[in-house]
Amino acid sequence: MFDLLTLEAAASATGSRSNIGMIVLLVVMVAGMYFLMIRPQRKQQKKDQEMRESTQVGDEITTIGGIMGRVVTVKEDSLIIETGADRNKMKIARWAIQVNNTATEKMRAEQEAAKAAAAKEREEKAAKKKKGKKADSDKA
Repeated sequence: MFDLLTLEAAASATGSRSNIGMIVLLVVMVAGMYFLMIRPQRKQQKKDQEMRESTQVGDEITTIGGIMGRVVTVKEDSLIIETGADRNKMKIARWAIQVNNTATEKMRAEQEAAKAAAAKEREEKAAKKKKGKKADSDKA
């Protein structure tokens, strides 16, 4: 009888510990889901919204439907774009912009220029280092 009461007390203490463990596990899972799924999605949405708001006259864009054109007029919530060789004009909603090709090309050009500058700087450092070693060997 005494052993049965002791086992019940031990089981109830272990049960409360496992409940706390389950709650902690659930909180950790929710936090993980936030950092792995929700937060990156919000960052991407914010980036897309900024891109749509910064669209200017003359930018080459691609719409969600795949239509490519040059922006002719910018209004608060819509754009007028020219498409094709005969310059057909279309009015589209601002939210329908998928890619701003002009901004993307500028960003790529800036990245390539930065890479080229970094490579040139590395080459200059290597040349200076090689020149310094040659001067040291001439002195010896």
